[in-house]
Amino acid sequence: MPSAFPEVSKIEYDGPQSKNPLAFRHYHPDEIVEGKTMKEHLRFSVTYWHTFRGQLADMFGVGTAQRPWEDGTNSVAMAQKRARVAFEFMDKLGAPFYAFHDRDVAPEGRNLKESNKNLDAVVKVLKEEQKRTGIGLLWGTACLFVHPRYMHGAATSCNADAFAYAAAQVKKALEVTHELGGAGYVFWGGREGYTTLLNTDLKREMDHLGAFLHMAVDHKKKIGFKGPFYIEPKPKEPTKHQYDSDAAACLNFLREYDLLDHFKLNIETNHATLAGHTMQHELEVAAATNALGSIDANMGDVMLGWDTDQFPTDVYLTTQVMLTILKMGGFTTGGTNFDAKVRRESFEPVDLFYAHIAGMDAFARGLKIAAAIRKDGRLAGFVKQRYSSWDSSIGAKIEKGKVGFKELEAYALQIGEVTTNTSGRQEYLENLINEFI
Repeated sequence: MPSAFPEVSKIEYDGPQSKNPLAFRHYHPDEIVEGKTMKEHLRFSVTYWHTFRGQLADMFGVGTAQRPWEDGTNSVAMAQKRARVAFEFMDKLGAPFYAFHDRDVAPEGRNLKESNKNLDAVVKVLKEEQKRTGIGLLWGTACLFVHPRYMHGAATSCNADAFAYAAAQVKKALEVTHELGGAGYVFWGGREGYTTLLNTDLKREMDHLGAFLHMAVDHKKKIGFKGPFYIEPKPKEPTKHQYDSDAAACLNFLREYDLLDHFKLNIETNHATLAGHTMQHELEVAAATNALGSIDANMGDVMLGWDTDQFPTDVYLTTQVMLTILKMGGFTTGGTNFDAKVRRESFEPVDLFYAHIAGMDAFARGLKIAAAIRKDGRLAGFVKQRYSSWDSSIGAKIEKGKVGFKELEAYALQIGEVTTNTSGRQEYLENLINEFI
């Protein structure tokens, strides 16, 4: 097959002084940071849906994307060709992973049997391309939100037939992910929520979602899939409220339905923004429960207030992300998945390279800056000192559960008043971070 990107060669590392827009200035895959290569730390992944299926349409206009390899059909043959184009792109970019929804890679058929057959035909090509390039599958998932059958949701639908169809679709998507050697599998509840409570039995829907996920765990064990399951929080869009609204809500749900041992979280920046949180907050909430598994790397526009899925180019953001990732010991099966799309005005194929290079360089800088901050030690030292009263005396007794209200009352009467508070020095710490950026 002729090259889809004949004007682009393998993207190489040229260093910070380079003016070449088709080269990395900061992402050097083999550079060692905190004992691992950048490639091992960041585990970059390209999303199939935005990069290879997105047409840059919006609610006010048709797609602007120029994709010369597309023939205008939704055929299996076109899907197979598209898969080879995707791997040419990822190979030239140097991305070690990709991620997909089942309906991204293969067209929906007239029925489930035909859809599964279509998916198998494309998976054959994906396996060939993975073997040819060494690129792996970071995670797979099922698209349970586009088709009209899922208008009321999938696992939380008021229609039991839709629930059953969704279960069959996840079964196949999980089996395909396993066949492709996927490192994990994601559940994103695109319509698992409600638009109005007037027609919603919330408790029943949540019970159904819990049962659905337990069925998925059972099938995972049956087929021998070893990768983790991830849940991806998002508060809204397209529903008014989604049950997986943020990291805390997801963790509470997993505890309530006895699923916490089987799931970790896949945290996305733009979803954190929609929930009224920062990405750093969502990461810290997940990491505190040892439930941070992977991230979707993008950013939103706070002036717009919706899911813009822009490529992450804010170095402050990537530094904050990598501080948490490094603190938790790094990724294992997860990675940095670019759930991001070029702007509608960036319609040429080469713009796909410019966008991914920008995101990869921003995360490489964030990684190096975070490592430098950790090596410097002042930030961690300040936090440790701020909580030093808990390391001895009454603080240590409280944490060890050796005192109750009676003993604490006696202690409070003894000290008379709290006089040991120290400044939080927020501005000092913000300036400290600026030193490194």
